[in-house]
Amino acid sequence: MTDTILEVRNLDKHFPLGGGMFRKSTDVVKAVDDITFDVQRGEAFGVVGESGSGKTTLGRCIMRVLDPTNGTISFNRKEGNPVELVTAEKRALPDVWRDMRMVFQDPQSSLNPRLRVIDIVGQALRKSEGLRGRALADRVSELLEQVGLRPEFLMRYPNAFSGGQRQRLGIARALATKPELVIADEAVSALDVSIQAQTLNLLQDLQDTFALTYIFIAHDIAVVEHFCDRIAVMYLGQIVELSTSEALFRNPKHPYTRALLSAVPIPDPRARKSRRLPTGLSDGSEAKTGCRFSNRCPHATDICRSQNPPRKQVDGADVLCHFAGEI
Repeated sequence: MTDTILEVRNLDKHFPLGGGMFRKSTDVVKAVDDITFDVQRGEAFGVVGESGSGKTTLGRCIMRVLDPTNGTISFNRKEGNPVELVTAEKRALPDVWRDMRMVFQDPQSSLNPRLRVIDIVGQALRKSEGLRGRALADRVSELLEQVGLRPEFLMRYPNAFSGGQRQRLGIARALATKPELVIADEAVSALDVSIQAQTLNLLQDLQDTFALTYIFIAHDIAVVEHFCDRIAVMYLGQIVELSTSEALFRNPKHPYTRALLSAVPIPDPRARKSRRLPTGLSDGSEAKTGCRFSNRCPHATDICRSQNPPRKQVDGADVLCHFAGEI
């Protein structure tokens, strides 16, 4: 029997569009639209898609930084009863956030430049465990060592660190309360390629050490290939394909997933020449009826433009496409 740590069912997040002081908005942007998936304890679950696909909104809804419009999110902690996050009262969320933490995209803006490292990393420890003085300093020093930073950095400010080091501080802050689930929102996108690899290796080592579960959000599908066990591909608010990492890269089922993979740079010039360039990457718009990808899909027919696609199971992959398994 699998051990599911997070269950997301029919999740929506809609934002009003237009309107004004004297006129109520009559339209909405469906940033997250009827999303359902599970995350198994101990796995790295990837969420990928271009800017505007809704992946960051999804992560913030799971954290309840944003209030979902509809749906349910069940967080199954090791101790205690499952928590239904969508209906949880605001005053109950700090207790949940001890077991569910977030690493943000930009380490420059996510760390308060006026606070020292001991305050940034130790803030949650003061609130959750009441640590002060020497006990707090020892615990923060231990966390710094675990993410590859020296304990002597305890009294420094964020501007004394490189981008990669600041991201390690963000990871140390997330680990401070010994969480079960960590949501990494574009955690390596602001870093140089070499630093990205170091950070991904660090996250993998920490996962093994602390039995962490990750939801890893990224716009670069190549970044998640060797890091994530399963990957959900998002397009304009919907998950269009969900599969194991190995199967998705070996044989993608959805035309959009194929377009994303074909856009990944390949160093071999001969491979670049033989590879067909993508025809369907997003321009930020969507088809008004039917499949949202139909107005830039090379396989679209009349049914794609007029009817919403069904969700199909094809070789173990969950695919939102009329012709899944046929193209």
